[in-house]
Amino acid sequence: MKHTISILCEDTPGVLNRISSLFSRRGFNIESLSVGHTDIPGKSRFTIVVQGDDRVLEQVRKQLQKLVHVIKVWDIKPEDGVEREHALVKIEIDEAKRAELLQIITAVQARIIDSAKSIWTLEITGDTTAVDNALNLFKNYKILESIRTGKIALERDAGKFAAG
Repeated sequence: MKHTISILCEDTPGVLNRISSLFSRRGFNIESLSVGHTDIPGKSRFTIVVQGDDRVLEQVRKQLQKLVHVIKVWDIKPEDGVEREHALVKIEIDEAKRAELLQIITAVQARIIDSAKSIWTLEITGDTTAVDNALNLFKNYKILESIRTGKIALERDAGKFAAG
């Protein structure tokens, strides 16, 4: 089962290493990891996606909670949260397929964020499925480069983050 884990922590050097090491020691492969500052100065929030057994993951969550700079750790269930990923895709444009490509860009709600000669850089944002689907549609074109972020997620309600 896939789990989306959210971690609120102090924004200090070495926190990322301690958190990722804990998953590694327990044999969990981190599928995606995103971290960024929060609206609270000096605090960061991690969003980590892992696949694994519920019982073992609960042990990892409890161990994470014991780390010095970690304030709070919780799972975000798919039905309780909103998630997004972001992708950038650089495509070489074939003039004969330009109109067709523009239709796909519109259909998947992508944006052209840069264009230089025959190269467009597209921005795709959505949940995991939407980004997967968009990237699959663009595979029929000449993709020069692409990069994708990990998942970020928030709870639909006030959530555990707001609770303290």
